[in-house]
Amino acid sequence: MTATALERPSSAPAGAATAPEVAPAPPGGPARRRLAAVAWSVTLAAVLLLGFVGYLFALSGLQEARHQSTAYATLRDQLGKATAPTGPTTDGAPLAVLDIPALGLHQAVVVEGTGGRDLMRGPGHRRDTVLPGQPGVAVLFGRSTAFGAPFAGLAGLRDGDGIDVTTGQGSFHYTVNTSGDGDHPITDTAPNRLVLVTGDSDWIPTNTVLIGARLDGDPQPLGARRPAAAPTDKALAADKGALSALQLCSLALLLAVVGAGVAARHWRRGASYLCFAPVVAALLWAVYENAAALLPNVY
Repeated sequence: MTATALERPSSAPAGAATAPEVAPAPPGGPARRRLAAVAWSVTLAAVLLLGFVGYLFALSGLQEARHQSTAYATLRDQLGKATAPTGPTTDGAPLAVLDIPALGLHQAVVVEGTGGRDLMRGPGHRRDTVLPGQPGVAVLFGRSTAFGAPFAGLAGLRDGDGIDVTTGQGSFHYTVNTSGDGDHPITDTAPNRLVLVTGDSDWIPTNTVLIGARLDGDPQPLGARRPAAAPTDKALAADKGALSALQLCSLALLLAVVGAGVAARHWRRGASYLCFAPVVAALLWAVYENAAALLPNVY
């Protein structure tokens, strides 16, 4: 045996198991997963935010139009039967039909209340003021941007423009004669007037636009005593009570999404998503509606 042969390492015994080679962990693995999670979270937040913008500027108008259609049918029936409200009534109940030709507003139904949810249905009557056509000052709020924006362009009304209102006491004509804002209130001394109020901006409003009009002709008798205004009835007020509802709806939405994912892992994916889609859509709509209620009521 030669020296070269002695220096060679002995070979492994026949049949001995060879240890598997372990692939090295990819560099930055945990960091990459965290970055992916953050990216997904940011993307989801952006999609939800864009969805909310779409709801405010498009879908909310459809929601308001549906409420208007239902309220108009109800009020038309009440007017025909002479049972339309002439005094205090429940929040959101239809009270009057409003026409402002200069704004292109025709047969808009005015509802009782000026809270954020009331104004999602259309123009609202401030509960602590008289009804249009009665002695005193009647105040109507309307949104400037979202939910159909019935009072968009209100600042463009000029002296001499006409406003027609129909209630359970008849039809009344008002003539615009003054204007103002939150810092410069209307100071008209006419005893029977109508004041229209909306936001001052297409973005988040920080002030109000006021339009005053005088009643042409004689007023009708007062109804029952008006109730006091709530904090949410004031201009630019937000419905803070919607925060708890928003939290509950958001939690329910999260659970529904998780439930859909779990069902997809243990059932047919297409069938799972099809079953959960209406639930998720309804909860998402509720989230957006409650979020909108937290914005200024005349937005």
